[in-house]
Amino acid sequence: MNTSYQQKIVSALEAVKHIPNDSFVVMSHAAGVAQICSQALADNYKQYSNVKVYHMLCLGTAPYCAPEMEKHIKHVASFVGGNTRQAVAEGRADFIPAFFYQIPTLFRNNLLPVDVAIVQVSEPNSEGYCSFGLSCDYTKPAAECAKIVIAEMNKQMPFVGGDNLIHVDKLDYIVEADYALPEIPLPKIGDVEKAIGKNVASLIKDGATLQLGIGAIPDAVLGFLGEKKDLGIHTEMFSDGVIELVKSGVVTGKAKEIHKGKLTATFLMGSKALYDFVDNNPDVELAPVDWVNDPLTVMQLDNIVSINSCIEVDLMGQVSSESMGLKQFSGTGGQVDYVRGAAMAKNGISIMAMPSTAKKGTISRIVPFLQPGSAVTTSRCDVDYVITEYGIAHLRAKTLRERAKALIAIAHPDFRNDLLNEFAKRFPNE
Repeated sequence: MNTSYQQKIVSALEAVKHIPNDSFVVMSHAAGVAQICSQALADNYKQYSNVKVYHMLCLGTAPYCAPEMEKHIKHVASFVGGNTRQAVAEGRADFIPAFFYQIPTLFRNNLLPVDVAIVQVSEPNSEGYCSFGLSCDYTKPAAECAKIVIAEMNKQMPFVGGDNLIHVDKLDYIVEADYALPEIPLPKIGDVEKAIGKNVASLIKDGATLQLGIGAIPDAVLGFLGEKKDLGIHTEMFSDGVIELVKSGVVTGKAKEIHKGKLTATFLMGSKALYDFVDNNPDVELAPVDWVNDPLTVMQLDNIVSINSCIEVDLMGQVSSESMGLKQFSGTGGQVDYVRGAAMAKNGISIMAMPSTAKKGTISRIVPFLQPGSAVTTSRCDVDYVITEYGIAHLRAKTLRERAKALIAIAHPDFRNDLLNEFAKRFPNE
């Protein structure tokens, strides 16, 4: 370890003291959030005036979103999680709608000028390069644009390759750390999820490349792919469900047109088993989100299958995946990135997979109209397949009348009569 490296090592409290007032601070994403520096920022909040802290999903506590921070630190989000939702709802945090793949461009074009990047990295390799580990996405571009880079160097951060590295010379302050990374509990897969998974899997052909997310439905889909051959992964993120398919030889990536043989993603989150699997694994490559999620990248993958979830779908096929009325629940994320990339790809398809009901069966997710104020995440012109436990509705190139019929057919039986009554009002000549 050279002298200049040693001189950069400071405590978290010392590091955050270098954050100027009126600055825009970008925190790394998801499981890659720098937990010690995050807490130091909150502990030191009275020092700051008009500091904005930007990030998408934040695993951990997000202590800078506490009510007492309001006059000093304000969170700015492009995705809302359980630890930031209340701050957004109460107006103590602001929300910026954005496609995930475009966020690095907002940094580079100074639409969101990055004054400080607070990132988490692995320990350096023999050449002095650290990995951003589980969070490349917008984190690496933020570090490249920032005037000041504060790096929390965690001994337990896996070294994940690809376009996911930064040299120690580019780090201004280094905070040494040694703590376990946040984990996501394995989802419970019930009969509904299994039925949805089986329906989705029926559309996946040998040699397809998959984009999928996290949760019971993606894992249920993976559970029905054991007989498939030479599947590939090119996705915003993947979790534990992929590991078994790699080990069993189902996922090989041999048929991918780009990054052949590689598991390609822009961030990762799951259990420690996933983090151990990706550590120094030459078959796993992360890259910034403006390449991974760019529809022009996605369209290069023949037979790509994009699998996403949503909150509700109206009878025209409009998909709301991020808000419940005016309440911002999550964010746009990369859903539209992949829906549009798959639409441009040879034999590509996109799927919205969801249970037919919510709130213990009391609410239909297929509705006559989206809730007033709800954001349309995927437009009716973009939607392709919608799948519930009751079947598959293929909406692309269908008329409004045909769409409504197809969606009612896969709605929960308890709500079909109400939907049919709406259909009769809308299409009286049927």
